[in-house]
Amino acid sequence: MGLALRDNDDREAATRRPLRFLTAGSVDDGKSTLIGRLLLDGRAILADQLDALEARAGGGQPIDLALLTDGLEAEREQGITIDVAYRYFATAKRKFVIADAPGHEQYTRNMVTAAAGSDAAVVLVDATKLDLAREPLQLLPQTRRHALLAKLLRVPHIVFAVNKLDAVADADGAFARVRAALEAFAAEAGFAPAGIVPISALHGDNVSRPSALGGSDGPTLLELLEALPVDDGATAAAALVPVQFVANAANGGVGHQARVLWGRVARGEVALGAELVVFPSGESARVAELHVAGRRAERVGAGRSAGVVLDRQLDVSRGDWLATPGTIAPTSRFRATLAWLDTEPAIVGRKYWLRHGNRWLQGRIAAIVSRVDVATLGHHATDALGVNDIGEVVVEAQHELPLASFDDDRVAGALLVVDPASHRTSGTLLVRAAA
Repeated sequence: MGLALRDNDDREAATRRPLRFLTAGSVDDGKSTLIGRLLLDGRAILADQLDALEARAGGGQPIDLALLTDGLEAEREQGITIDVAYRYFATAKRKFVIADAPGHEQYTRNMVTAAAGSDAAVVLVDATKLDLAREPLQLLPQTRRHALLAKLLRVPHIVFAVNKLDAVADADGAFARVRAALEAFAAEAGFAPAGIVPISALHGDNVSRPSALGGSDGPTLLELLEALPVDDGATAAAALVPVQFVANAANGGVGHQARVLWGRVARGEVALGAELVVFPSGESARVAELHVAGRRAERVGAGRSAGVVLDRQLDVSRGDWLATPGTIAPTSRFRATLAWLDTEPAIVGRKYWLRHGNRWLQGRIAAIVSRVDVATLGHHATDALGVNDIGEVVVEAQHELPLASFDDDRVAGALLVVDPASHRTSGTLLVRAAA
């Protein structure tokens, strides 16, 4: 019986989509150290990497775990995180993709980039930086900022990790006070934390190893992350697939001259025999074949790449969309949250390149409704958005697009904004509704 249960767990772990999460918070809260601890405990560090870190520490001193993610020379020199670093590790229950986001306000755009594709955010709180005797306890501005940004960007799960409790006099009392402050802040901001965990990233307490630090009697941070549910795009929902590549027998098709339409299923499920409509042509056909990783399949769910062969030849190219008939309402004018990343301000009327799925087209900002104060989530009138600003805007696209609310669909509901002159990625648009 035990063997059967273990086999079931292994099969479930193998088919479960990896959890994508980012670490966020203020400067020097221990984000990079936490990721280094997870990699070390998860045995995701090569022997030569470990040897190099031990040699650098010297004299039997503890290794600097932050160096495992601070890969840029400037990061190692300054002791800060500048760009988003991605790392991968796995446990027996789940695979993980980690994004180490910078804590400096100057690099908020990097944190926004990481958050937009994450299933969870782990916001670190450095207990040693807080005035624990103050009433009421005040959280650091960047802690609030990053938690509110994660909420604004619709990260499904926000977890608080109260770090460095090993360095305060009364760890149990300190954690109780910080937890109360975090719960009050979350209630004010309108979200419920997925968990609040007392940890020591440096020593590993309550990261992957249970500890009584902070009076904890709950799961470790890793156990909490292993158990978080992930919405894979609601397989019961209508299917939507952005076409990335069209192949045939001469350039990668499967066995015959039928055209294979490759793309990652954004939501729902594509099944043999299902009817699909092509956007923007409006033509429809049925699924004759499905291919996944070099083999035939009967159905493919959200989050997986698939090759779709239709039962009749249609004009389909990169940038088109396949969808369940009657489920998309194309529009060229929509309201969205704009996270502006460029040093050149976003202004009304200027034209930009927009990327939606795999399609490029021109568009313009028709109106800037407001700028969001990320410290309070209040809205203020403005006529421009500067670097790191977030605002509510109205956008007009050159052609109609099969848009969806970002709350419901992170693929159809997101667009990139690119400056046509410099070719810089200037911003990200998160669709709210048609305007």
